[in-house]
Amino acid sequence: MHVDLFDFELPTDRIALRPAAPRDAARMLVLDGDATLDRGVRDLPSCLRPGDLLVFNDTRVIPAQLEGKRGDATIGATLHKREGPRRWRAFVRNGRRLRDGDTIDFGAGVTATAGDKGADGSFALDFAGAEPVELLLERAGRMPLPPYIASKRGGADARDAEDYQTLFAREAGAVAAPTAALHFTPELMAALEAAGIGHATLTLHVGAGTFLPVKADDTDDHRMHAEWGRIDAATADRLNAVRAAGGRVIAVGTTSLRLIESAADDAGQVQPFEGDTAIFITPGYRFRGIDGLMTNFHLPRSTLFMLVSALMGRERMLAAYAHAIAEEYRFYSYGDASLLLP
Repeated sequence: MHVDLFDFELPTDRIALRPAAPRDAARMLVLDGDATLDRGVRDLPSCLRPGDLLVFNDTRVIPAQLEGKRGDATIGATLHKREGPRRWRAFVRNGRRLRDGDTIDFGAGVTATAGDKGADGSFALDFAGAEPVELLLERAGRMPLPPYIASKRGGADARDAEDYQTLFAREAGAVAAPTAALHFTPELMAALEAAGIGHATLTLHVGAGTFLPVKADDTDDHRMHAEWGRIDAATADRLNAVRAAGGRVIAVGTTSLRLIESAADDAGQVQPFEGDTAIFITPGYRFRGIDGLMTNFHLPRSTLFMLVSALMGRERMLAAYAHAIAEEYRFYSYGDASLLLP
């Protein structure tokens, strides 16, 4: 499909620079069958049914943005994906000044040696020393805010260390938050439980590739980034049991959805999964493991807008986004939510 089919105009003042406070005070656009409803995140218990199951991503964002020097050259690095105990792939700013074998000094006693350059433009970085890389990042790294927020605010600040982690963040390794889950509070979780709506967790470490633009003119020519994820056997069994009992599996965030769909077989049974997924979902895809999605509002021409168009229909989503823009919903990572129930 031509990428231009997924384009739309978004006023820059619709991009949220801070999350709603409290988190569950955000608005929520509900597409339920043919209905389009303006609701709030706190209405979620009444928008779902007893027996439904929400599935959250429990990845934890690491301070994955680094600023360093190679000689006199300033090098910026955003870690993307772990490749070994001390090796990460990273997207590098000023990468033309970097060669295989160069050492980058990130300050605070943190150095790394540049390795091979990948087809996606990322470099391998091998961190020196014996300390866990996570400790090095705590000393030298910054929270990796999405570029469309960081560019308007001048980077992350102390508030983002809390704002950009979800209630479920446990497994360190993501370089971007699974932002749909940012809306959840203990109070909302208690209300969902009281309404008979359960929850489960899986892990998908979101990579910086999620922010890469689609440069191809046709979706067939776009190469999707890979991310590591895991669904254990107990979680897979629970997802299958919910659907067998007549409940719905509602993915919270596109990361949860992509991992569930990667693990689902042709019969719709979710299997245990551990490894990389590079699944790219576009219109025409047959969903196998999920029955709905809660997600934020996405970039024009992005793989994530293509995903929601696959779930609900492209024309339906273009109309829904036009409605959201007209009604002044807040967009992107710190913005409002949508609940998509085909």
